[in-house]
Amino acid sequence: MALIMDHAGILWHMMNYTFWSATILLVLITDPIGNIPIFANALKHVPPERRPMVILREILIAFVLLLTFMFVGEGFLRVMNLSDLALQIGGGVILFLIALRMVFPPPESSDAEQITEPLIVPLAVPAVAGPSALATVLLLVSQQPEKRLEWIGALCVTMAVSAVVLVSAERIQRLIGHRPVLAIERLMGLVLVSVAIEMLLRGIKTFVMQLQSA
Repeated sequence: MALIMDHAGILWHMMNYTFWSATILLVLITDPIGNIPIFANALKHVPPERRPMVILREILIAFVLLLTFMFVGEGFLRVMNLSDLALQIGGGVILFLIALRMVFPPPESSDAEQITEPLIVPLAVPAVAGPSALATVLLLVSQQPEKRLEWIGALCVTMAVSAVVLVSAERIQRLIGHRPVLAIERLMGLVLVSVAIEMLLRGIKTFVMQLQSA
């Protein structure tokens, strides 16, 4: 556990991203284990033989969306007149809120069940390509645009992991049970909380240093 926390501490170090640290972070944020109940509930009315195709389609849609955001992100920052620092602090806040939901999930919604096959919402967006994932790919590219190919590779690995986990979700739940799945999600949430706090602290520290040098 200490090793995981140490890794989380260096994960968001400015200009020190690597392919593997970016991949780990994206996997934590997209949270394939935590998405198992969401996908299971959304696909309960879909014939079992069709579910793998639907899952792969939704993963592909999420991948295209995140990849598009990765390429248009810098232009988006310029148009909105946003700095990397603002993105880092804002992304840290979003990440922290997402992590809290992983550790303390809200009660299940009592909304009417979806009886049609899901398309884009809620599986591709926001389950996989949510606000925190979009903010993360944007932050990676804005801080180290020269490593864009590495970030694309990290995103490909992340989507592959999500696809494997979600296609195998029913088997995973039968194999290890519901409680271990929840425990793994809580653990991922705790790691993500530390990443979010580290991200916020570094952003605030940079902001204070800019004020002092002004």
